[in-house]
Amino acid sequence: NRFHPDTFTFGGILQGQRIGYVRVSSFDQNPDRQLEQIDVGKVFTDKASGKDTQRPELERLLAFVREGDTVVVHSMDRLARNLDDLRRIVQGLTQRGVRMEFVKEGLAFTGDDSPMANLMLSVMGAFAEFERALIRERQREGIALAKQRGAYRGRKKSLNSEQITELKRRVAAGDQKTLVARDFGISRETLYQYLRED
Repeated sequence: NRFHPDTFTFGGILQGQRIGYVRVSSFDQNPDRQLEQIDVGKVFTDKASGKDTQRPELERLLAFVREGDTVVVHSMDRLARNLDDLRRIVQGLTQRGVRMEFVKEGLAFTGDDSPMANLMLSVMGAFAEFERALIRERQREGIALAKQRGAYRGRKKSLNSEQITELKRRVAAGDQKTLVARDFGISRETLYQYLRED
C-alpha cells in the first residue's frame, strides 16, 4: 500500500493529509473562496460548466488519496452533479478508508457511519439536486421573459463569418471534425451548430 510522505501512524491510528477539492463554474472564477480558512495540504481544482461532465482534477484526486486521508469539499453540489454521483463518490472514498468532509453542510463521513449519517447524505444530496433544478428552472423562465421583451439575444457567437465559412469549407473538404473544432477553439457541439446554420 502506497502512502504520501505526509501520511503517518500516530498511536496506531493512520493519519493522512487533508486534501481539498474545488469545482468552479465560469460564473464563479474565484476558487480560493470555497475553501478559505480551511486547512488543507493540497487542492485539486476543476474549472467547468455545469454541463461539462469532464472533471479531470476530481479523477486525479481519486487516484491520489490514500487510506487515512481526508477530502474536504465546500459543499455537496461542488463534488457531484446528482445524488447517485454523490453516493458513488462518497462510498467509494470511505470504503478505501478516506474521510469525507462537507464544509457548508457541516457533515463528515468515514465509512463507519450510522444509518442516520447515510440518511443525511441522501437527504442533503437530494436538497442540493433540488436546488440546482430550481436554479435551472428560474434561468429558463428568466430567459423566456427576456425573449418576450426582446432583451435576450443568446450567447455572443464564438466565430466571425469568415471563420464560419472556413470551418464549413474544411469540413466539406473532409477534415476531421474534432481537429477542426480544436483548431477553432470550440467544442464539437458548437461546430455542429455552425454546420446546421444556413
